[in-house]
Amino acid sequence: MALSEDYLDGSDTHPIDVVETLAEAHDWEFDRIAHDQIAMSVEGQWRSYALTLDWSEQDETLRLISTFELDPPAARLGALYELLNRINDQCWTGAFTWWPEQKLMVWRYGLVLSGCQIAGPEQVDRMIRAALMVSERFYPAMQLATWGEESPEQAMKVAIAEAYGRA
Repeated sequence: MALSEDYLDGSDTHPIDVVETLAEAHDWEFDRIAHDQIAMSVEGQWRSYALTLDWSEQDETLRLISTFELDPPAARLGALYELLNRINDQCWTGAFTWWPEQKLMVWRYGLVLSGCQIAGPEQVDRMIRAALMVSERFYPAMQLATWGEESPEQAMKVAIAEAYGRA
């Protein structure tokens, strides 16, 4: 059964309920923090990712923040910021930012659902998977630019290209 079949009449479906159902379906560790917020932990190839999704009724936006720890040497912060500019130029559905106090790399995305739009399970699943995919794709470049002391331009060359099709 497709996940969307659980939501045939989505008029009363809260976006965080959709996220919770997806977390259960994927067997992701999660905690429903509040009625309008959920936190999850998802294992990737390179890192563990902490995802928080929250629904803002006021601006009708489902916000996703995905974080992972990164502690670059202070001398390499300029290279990291230049790399983030290059990475964000390649991303259409969100952006990375660096939170130095928390030592966290952050991927942020907001899905605007104004006019009583409903976030379907496929849409939310794609939003979460895109956050994980982009983090997995660019994590090696971040490591090379900060700890490998590669130039941001060289580090970008190792970013895992999106795979199409199957082997």
